[in-house]
Order: sequence, then C-alpha cells, then structure tokens
Amino acid sequence: MTEVLTQPMIEGAAISALIPQKSPIEMVDKLWFNDERTTVSGFTVKEDNIFCKDGYFNEPGIIENIAQTAAIRAGYMASLLMKDGIPGTPPVGYIGAIKKLVIHQLPKAGAELKTEITVQQVVFDVTLISGRSTVDGEPVAECEMKIFLKR
Repeated sequence: MTEVLTQPMIEGAAISALIPQKSPIEMVDKLWFNDERTTVSGFTVKEDNIFCKDGYFNEPGIIENIAQTAAIRAGYMASLLMKDGIPGTPPVGYIGAIKKLVIHQLPKAGAELKTEITVQQVVFDVTLISGRSTVDGEPVAECEMKIFLKR
C-alpha cells in the first residue's frame, strides 16, 4: 500500500463536500493521499453503520467503501478545478462492473479501513480501477471496478 501522511489531507465534514453520497451511505471519512494515479481513503466503522451486523462490517459496505474512494478522488480532482473562483462539483459515478473480488475478512466495528485505489485506465467517462482495503496492514478486500461518471 502507498505510504500515506501522518495526518489526513481532508477529513470530517469536508469529505461530504467531495462525494455525492450522504449519510447513512457515506463509507469514507478521510482522504489520506492523492496523486496522479492513486488515492488512499480512511473509514472508521461504527457499530450503528447500516452495513454492520453482529459487530462486523459486511461485504456491501466494503464494496461501497472502495467505490467511494474512487468518488473521493473524482470529487477532490473536481474541487481543484476552479471556474470563476468556484470549485467544480463532484461528479456522480456508478459501479458498472466488479471483477476479481476477494473478501479476506470482515472488519470489526471500531476498525479503520485504509483503502487504496489505483487508476488503471480511463476511456471517456469510464474509469477502470483496482482497489485494496486493509485494517492495520492486514488485507480486507481487493477487486477491480469499472466506474461510469455522469458529467
């Protein structure tokens, strides 16, 4: 996994401005790192999360976390594009396909996921990413996703 900063670049309420998803579907709460191909997010799993059951964060939440890491990337990049002094609006994205999904473990409530996505290819409004989530350096999940952006 990419080496990240000791403090998040962006966290808390500022994250909500970067993604179209809103509570209770927000599955990211920190932006740790972003460069031309890679983005690393953080997410602390809360017991009352809609994807938590019996104290564990389940598969749909993990998948949504990977997709929202791509959403943070798109929103952060849009926020850097100023038009008349106003930052760009985060684009809405849709998962078009998920391939090679492997769930290694379900994180416990209270755990912090670190999710890294790497852009493999961009063709028009379609982005192919690879994603990998960990907790304390231990693998949680990995997959490839095809994401369609609505512009």
